[in-house]
Formats: sequence, C-alpha cells, structure tokens
Amino acid sequence: MNFRHFALLIAALIVLAACASQPQTVEVTRIVELPATVEVPVEVTRIVEQQTTVEVPVEVEVTRLVELVITATPALVDTAVPTPTATPIPTAAPLPSGSTYTVQPGDTLSAIATKTGTAVADIMAANNLTSDSFIAAGQELLIPGWDGVAQTSDGAAPPPAADTPPETAVQGPNLLPNPSFEGDWYFYLYNELQIPDGWQLTTDEGPNTLEPGSGGLFNRPEVRVVPSQDLPPAEQSIFIFDGNKTVKAFKGGAPTSFSLFTDVALQPGSYRFQIRFFPDTVAAYDNSKKTFASDPLSAEVRIIQDNGGTGWQGTQIGQRNTLNYDFTITEARTVRLGASFRNRFVMANNGWFLDDWSLYTLTP
Repeated sequence: MNFRHFALLIAALIVLAACASQPQTVEVTRIVELPATVEVPVEVTRIVEQQTTVEVPVEVEVTRLVELVITATPALVDTAVPTPTATPIPTAAPLPSGSTYTVQPGDTLSAIATKTGTAVADIMAANNLTSDSFIAAGQELLIPGWDGVAQTSDGAAPPPAADTPPETAVQGPNLLPNPSFEGDWYFYLYNELQIPDGWQLTTDEGPNTLEPGSGGLFNRPEVRVVPSQDLPPAEQSIFIFDGNKTVKAFKGGAPTSFSLFTDVALQPGSYRFQIRFFPDTVAAYDNSKKTFASDPLSAEVRIIQDNGGTGWQGTQIGQRNTLNYDFTITEARTVRLGASFRNRFVMANNGWFLDDWSLYTLTP
C-alpha cells in the first residue's frame, strides 16, 4: 500500500470516529477492489445520513358541545319561597250624592259655593274641574251633599215666591247698532280687518298657553264684511243669517282669538242679548269637501258684558249656533256687549261667520 492509499484510509477513519457520536447515523461498509497495482484490498467506509421517522404517542383532549335541557322537578323547587298571590283590585269610590245645579249667567264657582253651602274644592272634585276649567250658563254641575235649595248671601234659604212668574218675553226694537252688519264698514289698523260700523274689534296675539292647545302664538285673523254675491251660491243660505251680509273671520294654520263688541246706552231694566254664529273650523279639506273639527274645544265662545259676562264654552262646529245672555241693570248707563271667539288648535281653517245679533228688553 503506497502513501496515497494510506492517507485515504486514515482520513476515512477520522471521519468515522467523528460521526460515531451523532445520533441516527448508519455505517455502510463495502469492499473496494483496488486496481491491480494495489496489492492489498482496503475497506472504505462512507457515512450516509438516513431519515428516521419516530412515532410518538400524544394524548389529545377533545371538547364536544352538548345542549342540555334541564327540567325542574319537585325536588329542585325551593319550598321556602312563598307562592305569589294576586293583588286585590281596589273598588272605585262611590260617586258623591247631591243635587244638580244649573249655572246661571254671571255665576262663578265661588258664587255657586255660596248658594249651595258647598266648598269650591268639593264642587271641583265632583265635576272633575281644574283651575283651568271654565263654566258656562246652562251647564249642569253636581253639588255633593246639596239638598237642591239655593241659599242667599247670608246663608239663609230664599223665601218661596208667592206666585210663579210668567215666562219672560222680548219686546221693542233691536237696541244694537248695525245688528245684522248690513251697514257700512271701516278698516281697523290693517287692510285685512274690515269692521262693521258701530262695532269694535280686538285681537289676541300673545302666547297660546291653553291646555290642551297647540302652543305658539295666537295669530291675528282676517276679518271681512262679506256680501252674499262674494259667497258660493251653496254657502249663501248657510253663512248669511239675515239680510245680505255676514262677518267672516278666518285664519289657517294657527290658533286665533278675537272679540267683537259695541257700547249701548241702556235704561234700568232686564235685557236679553243674543248672538248667532257658525264655527267654520275645518280640520282638513278634500278638494271642496270639508272635514270639521270634532272637539268642541276647537272653537270656543264667551259673552262679553262690561268686564264680565260668561266663561268660555265649546260650540257645535259646522252648524249654526245661537247663544242667549240675560242681564239686569239698576241704573241708566252705557253697557259694553259683545262676544269673544277663540281657536286653541292649529287647523286648516279657524273660521267664524257672525250675523243677526240682537238686544231686546225683557218683560215679565
């Protein structure tokens, strides 16, 4: 073996020794036949790396979703919890007993309380009235605990009348100036306010604080003295009560409130003031067809006498209304008479037609 062969053998042995400590190393030995010039056969070792697959057992935890349906059994019920019982429904308080009182012109709750000997608070509670409620002549009120006998201001019952007075009747001429508004008219402040001669007008343009109500501000209505030829033929017989003219006041899309009144010099005596009007309060229009408001509070009226008169009351909307007011004066003087009209809600049209007013002397 020459020096070259010997060197190769030594190198192979060194490599073999270095790889002996590596894991998973496989030694492959083969006999190498040298050429004829080599006298001694040499064993050559080649280092081969072999991929080894090792199966290792692994424990895997698997979670499975399970839908549980739990049904309570008597054994699971806590018997210490009391069984709920039904709450008794209180019975309504019985209506107060008493008598019915018909409101007279000029009456107030205080005056009625004096006449009946019943506290104002009790009268309000029995009739579901509030501080904002109003009463009107002809309205019936339940007076709790009252026997039906009215008392005088000193608390005593009035003496019985010797004879039943006959019904009152009107007589003489109509004492109002321009009573059916057939005369001329004049502009008041604005071109849209045409006022009949002999009459005056005021409008409320302040806050609408009425409850219920649409809020906002009262708007000034447009007022016209309308002759029959300016009305559709079908409406002439509806809105003109007497003669050939009527007063029309209207405002759409806003609440409104106004008063029409006059001053009349009168002698001592009893009188009947009568107003006639048509509340044209329209909630909606379907072409020319009107849908009138259904709530009587949508169109309200009250009688004016000097600084008093009646309270506000609802009206029959979409038809003619007549309201009478009787009063007595004991000395000759000038009396202010008229009526106030208001619409507390926003409507397609808050309208009024006024005509055929009168003032007559009453005689027994």
